[in-house]
Amino acid sequence: MSIFNMNKKISLASAAVMVCLAVLLTFMITYVNTNNKYSKMLSTTELNDKAAAKLKELDRKAREIYIGQIDDQKILDGIAQGYVAGLGDKYAEYMNAERYAEYMRGNQGKMVGIGVEVLPSDEKGGVIEVTSVMPDSPAKAGGMLEGDYIYKIEGELVSSLGYYEAVNRVKGEKGTTVNLTILRGADHSQELELSFIRDEVQMRTVKSSRIINGNIGYIRITEFNQETPNEFIKAMNDLKAQGAVKYIFDVRYNPGGDLKGVTETLDYLLPEGPIIRYIYKNNEEETIMSDANETVAPMAALMNENTASAAELFCAALKDYKKATLIGTKTYGKGTMQGIYTLSDRITALKVSNAKYYPPFSDSYDGIGIYPSEGMEVTLPPELLKEKSFEKLTDEEDTQLQAAVKVLEKQ
Repeated sequence: MSIFNMNKKISLASAAVMVCLAVLLTFMITYVNTNNKYSKMLSTTELNDKAAAKLKELDRKAREIYIGQIDDQKILDGIAQGYVAGLGDKYAEYMNAERYAEYMRGNQGKMVGIGVEVLPSDEKGGVIEVTSVMPDSPAKAGGMLEGDYIYKIEGELVSSLGYYEAVNRVKGEKGTTVNLTILRGADHSQELELSFIRDEVQMRTVKSSRIINGNIGYIRITEFNQETPNEFIKAMNDLKAQGAVKYIFDVRYNPGGDLKGVTETLDYLLPEGPIIRYIYKNNEEETIMSDANETVAPMAALMNENTASAAELFCAALKDYKKATLIGTKTYGKGTMQGIYTLSDRITALKVSNAKYYPPFSDSYDGIGIYPSEGMEVTLPPELLKEKSFEKLTDEEDTQLQAAVKVLEKQ
């Protein structure tokens, strides 16, 4: 799940302890922060002694009897992953070098791949459906079309790999080639072999902006990263130029993202006042404020059970300031913030929950979720979703969107 990240508005003193995890080849583990405040204390704890003894025993036994090749780096990564799993923090993660580099690119709105947006599909026994092809991308240059099915990757069936593994196989290092088998046509019976050279592509988080019913501007935000505010403001300006005076913000299936991304987006909409409050382990509290400039217009926000984290804050803040009607279903309920801490090797990192956050004026929704406005709980027809993906719903079929249009038409 995407997370809140730290940004420059958070003071260095309150940015929590920068945790470093260094695992020695002898598997003696010492956990230190950037100023080594706790390193001496933890190096002599009973836990550290037990961990060292256990790992030494495992290593000795494995090297005596294991018939395969031992990859020391994989062992070290595995130890770190095991420790983080033992924290009991479902949002925590040890990021190895590859994962950390991928995360940093994504947070800046960039990724290395072929430049497509996709969804899983059960068609043909399991394929990846291409819902969008990014402009100026390897996919565009290589002939990929919206609506194509990715059927095989380097000759292996997507149905055998599984969706998430298949998506990872499409990603890779810049400059490398990936060979895909594509199914195309009305019934997807045409089989094509296409090759793509992976490259860095700019991700778009504002995926759709258009006018509905003459004067209602619709904007869909699929996640929040550092480029989202710029994309959002551009979309708002474009819609205003086309005559929009009312707005629908769609954050359904938005898993959250970057703290700066969501707060700067909200700052454009909200009046002067708090946007988010968060409290660290030491009970130190921080607040990010909105300036006096605001957008004054009737608004509605679409949300569902897959609206999480920063996307929930987006809805909650609009609700707290009485700026928008919330329409859809109850959200996921993630009200904790995670920090990303680069470890001592500078290429791996620890993601861990470091604060609990609150909307501008209301209580925490962590583990609870945000409910739609009164009388605005609206579901999508389940029988329709069995026939087609959410991305393919028409405006007329989208009952939640239609409910938002009716609300705004009365304002």
